Amino acid sequence: MQDMPENPTANMMPGQLLARGVCRHLRSHGFVTVEELVPTSGLRVDVMALGPKGEIWIIECKSSRADYQSDSKWQGYLEWCDRFFWAVDGDFPVDILPPETGLMLADAYDADIQRMGPETKLAAARRKVMTLKFARHAATRLRSYRDPRVTPEGIISR
Repeated sequence: MQDMPENPTANMMPGQLLARGVCRHLRSHGFVTVEELVPTSGLRVDVMALGPKGEIWIIECKSSRADYQSDSKWQGYLEWCDRFFWAVDGDFPVDILPPETGLMLADAYDADIQRMGPETKLAAARRKVMTLKFARHAATRLRSYRDPRVTPEGIISR
């Protein structure tokens, strides 16, 4: 078994730290998660969560006001999930976030749902596509831990 690094969060960016806490929190509620999933060309979500009943949540992690204000694509994520959330830290000015979206307060170790995003059920065909994308993304990530030369595009070198 590999040794655990002394500080596993030392090299993480602020958004990655938020994603880590979000993933931990959602796991405690029966969800499984992946990070940086591409639902369609031009979009990449920070966290996609698959719930115990097949529900699909997308969580965008924002580490600052500037980070949020530079995100012009977030509304494009709404058609790819049942619920949408922002994840921010305790210092984030939450009043700038759209009130019709979900909100999580997070840090590197946990998160708390402050406001549940409204539910908009995906069509069955879209749910199937997203569940397959989730499974393939997770399997590719898992494979890359065992064999770092395997990428989503295939094998780089022998």
